[in-house]
Amino acid sequence: MATKKKLGFEQSMARLEEIVGLLERGDAPLEQAMTLFEEGAGILRQCSALLDQAEQKVTLLTAGSDGQPEEQSFGEER
Repeated sequence: MATKKKLGFEQSMARLEEIVGLLERGDAPLEQAMTLFEEGAGILRQCSALLDQAEQKVTLLTAGSDGQPEEQSFGEER
């Protein structure tokens, strides 16, 4: 799957799992293994960026001191 089209997160993770499986089998020729490794590294970078973007958008609703919900950014300490 040597396509340049960007996949969604779930599709990317599925492809990454497929690549890991192929590499773990150990029967791919060196050139093919290197190509798979490079593809996997690119997918990993893409997934990491998608997760970073999602983390920045997530807002947690927590109870404030008055019992009313308040917004708190993801990862923000109380």
